[in-house]
Amino acid sequence: MKSMIRALLLGLAVSATAHAAIDTYDFKDEAERERYRTLTEELRCPKCQNQNIADSNAPIAMDLREEIFRMLEEGKSNDEIVAYLVDRYGDFVRYNPPVNTTTLLLWYGPAGLLILGFGVLTVILVRRRRADTAPAARTLSDAERERLATLLDKKDS
Repeated sequence: MKSMIRALLLGLAVSATAHAAIDTYDFKDEAERERYRTLTEELRCPKCQNQNIADSNAPIAMDLREEIFRMLEEGKSNDEIVAYLVDRYGDFVRYNPPVNTTTLLLWYGPAGLLILGFGVLTVILVRRRRADTAPAARTLSDAERERLATLLDKKDS
């Protein structure tokens, strides 16, 4: 029984250290720590796609956090760090990509689809209203009425 408890405690200790991979960096001052936090929260993880680098546990996010720290230590500005990551991974790493020729569809596509949808809906409603309120385009001649009456009488018999 004691050996079973020891094995369980040893397994828990080993698994606890395996999951405790926390980034610890020594910053020069609090302003640099705040810059690091801001950058890692503003940039998207290329693998996770909907998490920022700060919250992601993906290996690439860990590498990017380390790279951001290294660049901060080198004295690079936030713009230089973001430009480096955009050059490497594209505008995807930004949560708010800039408006340019490659992102026009991303920025204005939803509004365009909404306008197109309202246009189609308007055309459908106008056509339906015209069909309901318009008088019959053509009335039947006397010969056509007699033939219709004959056909209806045959059907009823």
